[in-house]
Amino acid sequence: MSSAVVRAVSSNAEYSFTKPNRESITLLAGLGVAGDVHAGVTVRHRSRVAQDPTQPNLRQVHLIHRELFEEVAESGFEVAPGQLGENVTTAGIDLLGLPRGTVLRLGEEAEVEVTGLRNPCLQIDGFQDGLLRLLVGRDDEGRIVRKGGIMGVVKHGGTIRPGDPITVTLPPEPHEPLDRV
Repeated sequence: MSSAVVRAVSSNAEYSFTKPNRESITLLAGLGVAGDVHAGVTVRHRSRVAQDPTQPNLRQVHLIHRELFEEVAESGFEVAPGQLGENVTTAGIDLLGLPRGTVLRLGEEAEVEVTGLRNPCLQIDGFQDGLLRLLVGRDDEGRIVRKGGIMGVVKHGGTIRPGDPITVTLPPEPHEPLDRV
């Protein structure tokens, strides 16, 4: 995993499905991405706020692997960094295979603790009709497979930029697989 790298960073101060790419973003410990609508100690995603606005925000930072864009391109979909609402687009790392509690160091200082999987929603088909079926499916045993990236909380703040290295620190065993958050 030593070749893992940040490919793009994105943020948006307003609720919108996509997030514009930036030259850099700053992660704030315990909050998320500075200036992003989803930053905060408690939940910021509208559906979760409607359920219980006091829930802790386990979705402060959204990461997607660039390899997903290449996978969906084989079915005719064009997706670029930030278009699925992620804050960090990565390359060279199996994000979906990481256990819960993994710490990702992004660049020199920023650290994000992985909390779980993004649960892709119907808004994805509003972005590109039919894309959702490629991001949520079932494996051979009938279990739901979510490919829409992972979520995390900021453990240590810092600025990250495209090209920054990603260092992975796994939690102690036994490892817990990711589930939706």
